[in-house]
Amino acid sequence: MSGGATAGSDGRLRCPWALSTEDYVAYHDEEWGRPVHGDDALFERLSLEAFQSGLSWITILRRRPGFRAAFADFKIASVATFTDDDRARLLADAGIIRNRAKVDATLANARVLAEWSPGELDELIWSHAPDATRPAPRTLTDVPAITDESTALSKALKKRGLRFVGPTTAYALMQACGLVDDHLADCTARGR
Repeated sequence: MSGGATAGSDGRLRCPWALSTEDYVAYHDEEWGRPVHGDDALFERLSLEAFQSGLSWITILRRRPGFRAAFADFKIASVATFTDDDRARLLADAGIIRNRAKVDATLANARVLAEWSPGELDELIWSHAPDATRPAPRTLTDVPAITDESTALSKALKKRGLRFVGPTTAYALMQACGLVDDHLADCTARGR
């Protein structure tokens, strides 16, 4: 079955996208699709998904330590206080993706989120989790890029003032943070 779960070097069936590098195998097996809660943790994922836009996820994954160092471990309260000097530092930092629009969006989003009540980002994102009875995808072609729920989440985040949160980015966030389980039906990581 083309695009179906594929055996890795250890014989375990995994989503085929996870088999190209050891970094992907570890991310797939240990993180992707597992529930993530907490405003700072979700701000990190939302920011990294925005930085990934137009790039391969492996680029972001391998630079994640650099992103965490550059953005104060994505602590909303800290990033919200970043100054123009911090912005200049970020745009010169070779350890991250130095995209002006994405850096500016991350800083602006932190300022917006700093005004929210504790737990409000977590509650808003998780309120858009789809019905868990959706059938498991059998192949990669069964996995959508956008859903009604991701479109609604994108609209809700934009309405509240967040940037770089389109429906595709919102769906990638939903996948990464466990709001949906898009591990393929035969993948060993499904349902964990």
